[in-house]
Amino acid sequence: MSISERTMMVTALKQVVIPILREQGFKGSFPHFRRANENNIDLITFQFNKWGGSFVIEVATCPKEGTTMYWGEKIPPNKVTAHHINERFRLGAKSVEEDGIWFSYENALTEEDYTKVAEQVFKLLKTSDESWITSLFL
Repeated sequence: MSISERTMMVTALKQVVIPILREQGFKGSFPHFRRANENNIDLITFQFNKWGGSFVIEVATCPKEGTTMYWGEKIPPNKVTAHHINERFRLGAKSVEEDGIWFSYENALTEEDYTKVAEQVFKLLKTSDESWITSLFL
């Protein structure tokens, strides 16, 4: 899997998914996004398979103040990512113990193929509901 295939996938995500996240109040830069709510911060991270061809999306929440790592390092609200949080939920999973959906672009050949994968992601993100990510952990 060449680097250009991952680049094509990232480009499709930036065209299809990221503008919607921005409209719904998410800030940050690819692959990490955050949205401050009244009681917490919603976190979304796109994690690519190191061998290529697929990615998973992890979501988490943390307090409005950010988080503190077990060794004492404080991560401020504008820097925290889903990877800083122990309890993460993978998009498409039914619980935090499940693996979730690995979105595959391994067989993508055209820009349209990459766009179709990005559209699959968009269909599963329910970020217009500000309580959606929090509700996953209840």
